[in-house]
Amino acid sequence: MWIEAQPLTREAFAPYGDVIDAASHRDRFEINDGYTTRVHDLFRPEVLGEGARVLVNFFLGRPRPLEAAMLERHPLGSQAFIPIDPHDWWVVVASGPDAAAVRVFRARGTQGVNYRAGTWHHPLLVDRPQRFLVIDRGGEGSNLEEAALETTLRWTEA
Repeated sequence: MWIEAQPLTREAFAPYGDVIDAASHRDRFEINDGYTTRVHDLFRPEVLGEGARVLVNFFLGRPRPLEAAMLERHPLGSQAFIPIDPHDWWVVVASGPDAAAVRVFRARGTQGVNYRAGTWHHPLLVDRPQRFLVIDRGGEGSNLEEAALETTLRWTEA
């Protein structure tokens, strides 16, 4: 099944989480005697459950087929992907684990996302090697659910 990918915007992505985009973020101010601009409060990590903690990870993404046959979600915490390399990448999300609910976004290499706790999404999708800073939840409890889609999805750019 083919669907149309959209550019990643704060408004379009709002039902699934936060767009992390320092270039367009309005909450900023000067610190360190004017030698640094602080882009403040970019997103809100969620960590749920007893003993939960924030994890900071480095992911080394490798190209994979640009299609979606499954989705995953993390019910006990959000998961943020912040690209280190300036390459565009794909964000696949859904309101539920079915093909009709899937939306595909083309993110610029300067944009990250924070999937809210429980948001269905595809694992990292890049079309060239790319590094990401990933912030998610660690601690007790199972924080990964996976579901197969009834059909494999492919997309075209808008």
